[in-house]
Amino acid sequence: MQGHGEAAQAEPVLGFEVLLTQLIDQARDVLATQERLRGLLAASRMVNGDLALPVVLRQIVEAARQLVNARYGALGVLAVQGGLAEFVYSGIEEPLAEQIGPLPSGKGLLGALIDETTPIRLEHMAEDARSVGFPPHHPPMSSFLGVPIRVRDEVFGNIYLTESAAGRFSSDDEELVTALAATAGIAIANARLFEQSEHRQRWLHGSAEITRRLLAPIGEQPLALIARQVQQMADADVVSVVLPAADGDHLVVEVACGQEADQLVGTTYLRGGSLAGHVLEGASLNLADARSDARFWLHLAEFVPVGAVMALPLVGSKRIWGALVVGRLAGRAPFYDADLEMAATFATHASLALELADARAAAQKVVLLEERDRIARDLHDHVIQRLFAVGLNVERMVGASSDGDEAARLDQIVDELDDTIRQIRTSIFALRGPLGPRTGGARSAILAIVAEVGPLLPSEPRVKLVGPIDSVVSDEAIDDVGAVLREALTNVSRHARARTVDVTVTASGAQLCIEITDDGVGLAATTRRSGLENLRRRAEQRGGTLDVGTPASTRTDTKGTHLRWTIPLP
Repeated sequence: MQGHGEAAQAEPVLGFEVLLTQLIDQARDVLATQERLRGLLAASRMVNGDLALPVVLRQIVEAARQLVNARYGALGVLAVQGGLAEFVYSGIEEPLAEQIGPLPSGKGLLGALIDETTPIRLEHMAEDARSVGFPPHHPPMSSFLGVPIRVRDEVFGNIYLTESAAGRFSSDDEELVTALAATAGIAIANARLFEQSEHRQRWLHGSAEITRRLLAPIGEQPLALIARQVQQMADADVVSVVLPAADGDHLVVEVACGQEADQLVGTTYLRGGSLAGHVLEGASLNLADARSDARFWLHLAEFVPVGAVMALPLVGSKRIWGALVVGRLAGRAPFYDADLEMAATFATHASLALELADARAAAQKVVLLEERDRIARDLHDHVIQRLFAVGLNVERMVGASSDGDEAARLDQIVDELDDTIRQIRTSIFALRGPLGPRTGGARSAILAIVAEVGPLLPSEPRVKLVGPIDSVVSDEAIDDVGAVLREALTNVSRHARARTVDVTVTASGAQLCIEITDDGVGLAATTRRSGLENLRRRAEQRGGTLDVGTPASTRTDTKGTHLRWTIPLP
């Protein structure tokens, strides 16, 4: 009976001990859970402790390692075109990392996590068929935990953890890292917003600087300034400003900066099918990777291996002037939408610069024309009238002189005054002539051609225009006059070795006569004179003549050449 009582008394004691042990185990679990929750909170605080994206990524990796007691950790940022754009690691020292070589690009298990976008937890990585092994010098790794990081609805990247201190990662570890990944997604979104706001602020500062410099009367060429600022603000590798060519079917790179800028400037290509040609229709583009877009031909790709590209039209008040094309090297991150938005401001500035340059050029041309017109009026109203008065006085002196030699000298002075008046009249026509491409009558055409060929000659030709040339020379004959002048003056520059050249164009009676005289070495002893034969045919087709010989008066050491081309006037 006593033995039975003792056994009955021991049973409650044993049950109490089991209950106490269970309570202790549960308390330990609660403490462990609290410790892990504190670790998660600490990790969350660490992740949210900075707004610079590179720092945030590093802190996420460190926090994840500490949270589940992993030896190695990494964070892979997904690239737009697939694979990994960045790979931030922790637990491997730099010397060992250099021995391992290039960072992972997103193959094997890393690629599987990219494709599946759901957590992967393995006790032994080598036993998984998706594992591709490690490169030489890589430390051995067995246990593995991978968790995606989502920023809103987008998978930003993945957290990779290996070598758990417990030998394997538990489901609790997976839940904790998943919770941390959610916090990390918020931190990354905030860091991105902060980065974009700073980026936008830099754009605005650059925009204000561009405005200030464009309004300055002098300074760097506006388009070059804009291209350089865009390259800096957009963190681009190459920037070009493309304008339509004169024929309308081609485009030309007017300005470039960055890689291969010297090769790009002046490049001309067909407008049709090109990216810039499409943008000239008024649409902006932001391409993550231009290499994979077969819709357009990109001129930058001929010189620089670009990937991300944005292109914007230069829209002016009345027309589209050209296109701004900005590129980054292949493999770099694409441009933000904010980049495209802010670059549009710079494109507007570029259009403003082009219109401002045109307006300034037009204003300067008007000022120059007004000044030339004033000088021409002064020459006509004052100088020529005075010379006429002097000439009349000299003629009266000739009539009153009884000395024959003196009268002859006075006649020579009168002739020189007449010649001076003709020269001044020629200068008046030149001053009132066009500043741009040839327009107007025969006088303007003659002076424009002489000015065009003049730099090839040893000295500026002396030009005399006699008679009512503008009123009697037809538009058809102006082309022949231009051909005669170009051919003759070009021959002088190439062969004559002359010091001076005189050009006289006379319209008198029913004949137009062009005379070109130089004091060079004369005609060479050659039978090949195809240029002169062309001039002869032009004269004969109009019923005229061409005579080439030696002038009546030349230097003693040269022969000189006198060309006389005449045609009848209607």
